[in-house]
Formats: sequence, C-alpha cells, structure tokens
Amino acid sequence: MTRDIPDIAVSRLPLYLRALGHLESNGQQITSSKELAAILGSSAAQIRKDLSHFGEFGKQGTGYHVAHLNRQLRRILHADLVWDVVLVGAGHLGNALLHNQGMARRGYRIVAAFDHDPEKVGTRIGNVIIQNNQRMRDEIQQRGIRLAIIAVPPPSARRVAHQLVEAGVKAILNYSPIALSVPDDVMVQYTDPVTHLQHMTYYLQDR
Repeated sequence: MTRDIPDIAVSRLPLYLRALGHLESNGQQITSSKELAAILGSSAAQIRKDLSHFGEFGKQGTGYHVAHLNRQLRRILHADLVWDVVLVGAGHLGNALLHNQGMARRGYRIVAAFDHDPEKVGTRIGNVIIQNNQRMRDEIQQRGIRLAIIAVPPPSARRVAHQLVEAGVKAILNYSPIALSVPDDVMVQYTDPVTHLQHMTYYLQDR
C-alpha cells in the first residue's frame, strides 16, 4: 500500500471483503460492483474507484471472480496472516473480547492480556492468563507484538497507550471514549458505541 491511497478507501476494503466472504460461502463465483453496492448500501462507482487504487480486478461486462478478489483483498489488508494481539483491560469488555472466537478465526488472536486489578491477575479467561500491567512491556517486546486493544476506563487510557507505544506497538484499537496522543507512525482506531448511537438518534423523529 502506498501513502497516496486515501485512508477512507482502505477503510472500506474490509466491508468489501466481508461481502465477498458471504458470497463465496454461498458458492457464488462471479459478482459485480453493482451487486456489491446493493449488499453494502454503497454505490457501484465508489466500489470501482476504491478497488482501482490497488489494481485491476475485474473486466467490464464480466465482473469480478469472487474467490480471486477475496484472496487479493486479504493480501492487501495482510488479513492472510495471523496477527498476535495484546489486550489491556480484563473487565466486562475485555472478558467478552477474550471469548470472541470470531477474531481468532479471522487471524487476530489475543495472546496476552493485562490488568492492574489484583483479583484479576493470575486468573484464566479463555486461553489467556491475565498478567499484571507491570509485565506488559517485557511481554510485548519478547513476543514482538505490534497490535493492541485498549479496554480500560478513560482515566487510564492515555497512560496505557503511552506504555504500549514505548513497548513497540504500532497499531491500537481503542475502546475507551477518549482521544489518544501517539506518534505519527502509530495507527489508532476508535470504537465507541455511544458515538454511533448518538449519530443514529439524530435521525429519529419521535422524541
């Protein structure tokens, strides 16, 4: 991936990949930008434009070979690899993430989890034993982990992010509803259900 490809185009590739996965699982061999647009609520022109940043994957009048495009998008997103992930925060959300088998099936496996609560440290959740936060830096560096998930309360999120960056993490998925300050070479994605709910309730007419 080159730096001149718009990040918004990259962000839509996982959606296309998910749709292709459903089509392939149903035995479909050929699809089109029009069909993908109907599935995703997008536009065919947008899909063609996004894909054109990464190469030529289909032919006019023929469409896309589902399995081939699926493989190519997985390669572009490095989703054909298995990624080790570290989780910080073993509360209710962290517990749910540790039991989420869908992540592991798609190549993102949580191999280490940390918390500062003495009652949680040493307990096993799924296949992972919760460790003290003080072990975080050494564990990340020993394993060479570059992906992390933050699932801690907002007051702790920035401190945790700083520790993760110092340990060598280069990509953070932040569930805490607070903006993180990280170096330019560290990617951060935010997921906050309340933000999405507020977006939707704007459109609800009955109040």
